[in-house]
Amino acid sequence: MRTITLVLMLLLGVVTTAQTTISGKVVDDNNQPIPGANIALQGASVGTVTDFDGLFTLTLEETPPFTIIVSSVGFEAATVNITSSSSDLTITLKEGTELDEVVISASRTPERVFESPVSVERFGIKKIKTTPAADFYDGLESLKGVDINTNSLTFKSVNTRGFATFANNRFVQLVDGMDNAAPALNFVLGNLLGMTELDVNSIELLPGASSALYGANAFNGILFMTSKNPFDHQGISAYVKGGITSQDAAGDNEYYDYGIRIAHAFSDKFAGKVNFSYLRGTDWFATNEISVSEGATGTRLDPNYDGLNVYGDEVSTNIRGVGVSLVNLGILPSGAENLLPNEEVSRTGYLESDLNNYDAESIKFDAALHYRPFANDLEIIYLGKVGKGTTIYQGANRYSIRNFFLQQHKLEIKNNNFFVRGYITDEDAGDSYDSRFTGININRLWKDDRTWFGEYAGAFVQATLAGQLPEQAHLLARQTADTGRLIPGTQEFANAFQQVINDPDLATGSKFQDATQLRHADVNYNFSHITSDFVDIQVGGSFREYKLNSSGTIFTDFDGPIRYSEYGAYTQLQKKLADDRLKITGSIRYDKSELFDGNFSPRLSLGYTAGANRNHNIRLSLQTGFRNPTTQDLYIGLNVGRAILVGSAPDNLDRDIRSFDLSGGGQTITGQSSINLAGRQAYENSYSLSSALAFGASQDPNDLVIANPGIVQPEKVTAAEVGYRGKVDRLVIDLSVYYNSYKDFIAEEAVLVPLYGEVGDNSLSLAALANGDAEVYQAYTNSNVDIKSYGATIGLDTKILGNFDLGVNYTFSKQDFDKSQDPDFRTSFNTPEHKVKASFGHTNLFKNFGFNTSWRWSDAYFWEASFGNGNVPSFNVLDGQINYTIPKLKATLKAGATNVLGDEYFTAFGTGFIGSQYYIGISINNL
Repeated sequence: MRTITLVLMLLLGVVTTAQTTISGKVVDDNNQPIPGANIALQGASVGTVTDFDGLFTLTLEETPPFTIIVSSVGFEAATVNITSSSSDLTITLKEGTELDEVVISASRTPERVFESPVSVERFGIKKIKTTPAADFYDGLESLKGVDINTNSLTFKSVNTRGFATFANNRFVQLVDGMDNAAPALNFVLGNLLGMTELDVNSIELLPGASSALYGANAFNGILFMTSKNPFDHQGISAYVKGGITSQDAAGDNEYYDYGIRIAHAFSDKFAGKVNFSYLRGTDWFATNEISVSEGATGTRLDPNYDGLNVYGDEVSTNIRGVGVSLVNLGILPSGAENLLPNEEVSRTGYLESDLNNYDAESIKFDAALHYRPFANDLEIIYLGKVGKGTTIYQGANRYSIRNFFLQQHKLEIKNNNFFVRGYITDEDAGDSYDSRFTGININRLWKDDRTWFGEYAGAFVQATLAGQLPEQAHLLARQTADTGRLIPGTQEFANAFQQVINDPDLATGSKFQDATQLRHADVNYNFSHITSDFVDIQVGGSFREYKLNSSGTIFTDFDGPIRYSEYGAYTQLQKKLADDRLKITGSIRYDKSELFDGNFSPRLSLGYTAGANRNHNIRLSLQTGFRNPTTQDLYIGLNVGRAILVGSAPDNLDRDIRSFDLSGGGQTITGQSSINLAGRQAYENSYSLSSALAFGASQDPNDLVIANPGIVQPEKVTAAEVGYRGKVDRLVIDLSVYYNSYKDFIAEEAVLVPLYGEVGDNSLSLAALANGDAEVYQAYTNSNVDIKSYGATIGLDTKILGNFDLGVNYTFSKQDFDKSQDPDFRTSFNTPEHKVKASFGHTNLFKNFGFNTSWRWSDAYFWEASFGNGNVPSFNVLDGQINYTIPKLKATLKAGATNVLGDEYFTAFGTGFIGSQYYIGISINNL
């Protein structure tokens, strides 16, 4: 027994002596603590992070000597040899540059920005904390080459390298590996289902095509947001922020934002975290009333006035045609129709502000459980995220997104060499509605179109017979037809409004109804730990399934959900040569959708590090990208007022069947009062809209051009890029030049479908056009026109006047497209040719005090989108912030303002003008 006891004591002593505890502090060159610095055992995944005061404690099952690596974003990593247990280590990190930061996205493996084979931008913790923007997501606008189009206060659309609307399906956003695009919309609603500022660990952005590693739709670029691991970042942190938004149209309105993060490691095997944030404010009012109707004078006195942010006035008809019908019915005497002008008259609309209270709200919650069954790098993760928000989305119409709900659930198994993950995305449109159809159907609920136009025509005739001039007769006719009209602010209007926005039938309502789902799985294995002596090898693959479920209100899924799937597989080889100065990366991916043929996406890049101090890197890449047609490109079947949107999946062409009333002339010709047409007609029996408008003016059949657009196919791009990164003394330089060539460019084409006759017959189809028996369709197709784009970026960062940070970058973007080759084709490039951005600040101007300012200028550009086309004037914006750290409270006070100059601007035609935002906030224990 005594022997056994002795043996046990000896074993315990061995175990005890095998555990080494070290502790200390990590500081910068100014002896200021560095919170959130990583301390890790060299060659292993064991480690910890410093707290708010830069303090750390690390216990290892290792006996000295051994080496630890200490690193933090914005600093050069330090290697420290440990020879014994210690409790008073002080480790000083030298400030580095952006080139020293580590990214994962460019090659799916850790590497310095300096050595990345393609362009990459990183928005790290330091930039997040010092951004003058009111929200970290808005701060992305400071990155070079990045465009952020402001849809509303809570919905910003990120894009790079042109060709984007708010429905930006050429750009992918991944949050902890999950695509957080709304499945039915096929694009990201900003940061609605993103993450809170407290939980952001890193943000990386790859501009340009990335399909070789990330598959379909990683076409213009891809944004990666990764959260903090609860094993490494523990404790309770919180922030509170408040202020006002100021706009000429909306006045001054309160704005507040707060959040909390709780994370705890219960053992070396089990950890968890929860995050919650809430934001509320008032959106930017959209009050542009310019008329967008053909031939309009641009004022509300125009009989056919159709205001940009006015809804209900899209409904119009030829008033003489109404007179003909009234004469045929005996309501007006014979010949009275000749007193009516041969012109279009529109119904009176409602201002957008009458139909939207402009509330802006964002609620985010997520919870994660992390399990390390062997207390090593193997980790099993469950993550659940929910987001609920109220915002405005501008697509074909302006949509009031109210209580929109999006949730994601992920299960992932990973270690340093592989991951396997699966997740589901589920959306619910909540109480969302279409502003345009709200105005249209409130009008119709009060008085149907036939009655309103009939009263208008009758009053016009009477006024004319009484000797009134046409202008006076139009005013009197509108007043007569509008007698008793529902007035905003009255209970009668409120009742009608509620009835319409809760009705999903666009013939009578405007509710946006959807419960679409996306299921996705992907896997990656990095064999570098096995094959590094020869070449680094990675392989991976993915599978995705869509389940469209709008009950026939958006898609043609009136008879049940529509499902389709796609999959892909890829491999990448990477090798360093010539004393590790030359880095060669090659990858290829194969993707297949069940609706289309398969597609290969190769990429080849070369990077060479030059200079005696290896301070210069030159890179060259040639890669391809592709994007599959979106769910809407394929299966939409939606009347948006100005046109009927019809997707061109082969099985969708005959799913979209609509009934149209024929005019009196049509009934005489066809013997029918109505006719049913399938969406197929837009692709097989249509005229180009521009030629139909020309025919309407000239009545010359030779002006008509048969459209018959082709069925939509995947879009492809070939992208070439040359870049340079380097450091000359204190100046960091990062520049790139790219050239993109597109094939089968996907876009929408407006066509006119005659309700009877065959295009080109010069008889029935012409009669249909003459009688107004035709319908505008918006077809999803590919262009045969050559489309190219090219551009360049350059960024310069340095320290001046001691330790002040100065950064300047310039972006040039240009498309090469001859619109005369296809007048009805719209590329939606929507990008200024020139952009300049600059920042100036100091993280520690004096003890615990810092500041930062940012300025950006945008050249004027032309905005093209289905809602409207128009010029976006040049603008410049100045933002600024000051911050003060209170070490004893582990807190930071921050006050800032955006658009300090107060010059209101907009980034897209049809949106509200962007005013100023002023805020003050405090964050506590935010490592």
